[in-house]
Amino acid sequence: MNKPLAFLLPFLLLGCASSPAPHAAAPEATRVQADGAMTFILVRHAEKVADGSDDPPLTEAGRMRAQALATRLSTSPITAVYTTPFKRTRQTATPTAQEHGLPLITYDAKQPADDFGTQLQSRHGGQTVLVVGHSNTIPGIAAALCRCEVAPMSEAEYDRFTTVHIAADGSAALQEAKQH
Repeated sequence: MNKPLAFLLPFLLLGCASSPAPHAAAPEATRVQADGAMTFILVRHAEKVADGSDDPPLTEAGRMRAQALATRLSTSPITAVYTTPFKRTRQTATPTAQEHGLPLITYDAKQPADDFGTQLQSRHGGQTVLVVGHSNTIPGIAAALCRCEVAPMSEAEYDRFTTVHIAADGSAALQEAKQH
């Protein structure tokens, strides 16, 4: 063997050994549901400070609820986190987004729920998505996604955890629970 090639061979092999295998799955690929089903998790922002402002932050209880949400969703394959531009929704969504290494995606709370639901479905086939909104938006978004009736949410309700699962065939199932 040629001496210069013999000298370079260990370095060339080392470079090959540190390269990922061509068949290795990308982290994002492991978060996609193989059957094309979609899951949307919808929550209202956590408890907010009652200071009369248009953009209040979360209370201590609200920050604790936001952290509990992140803990609850820590093993879920979340691929996107949507929030309105308000402090209370962003502060509710941030722990979950950080847990999954995701940016917050801002949406307009005044956008018609049907339009937003259509956008979510077209952008997130086969994925699991968290949407944080408001008492007057979350029921409408859930209804748009499942094409079903969803009960209104009172201004005092902070613990509804709504999941809409849309199967590959387009059939949808709504599930509501209390968030602890």
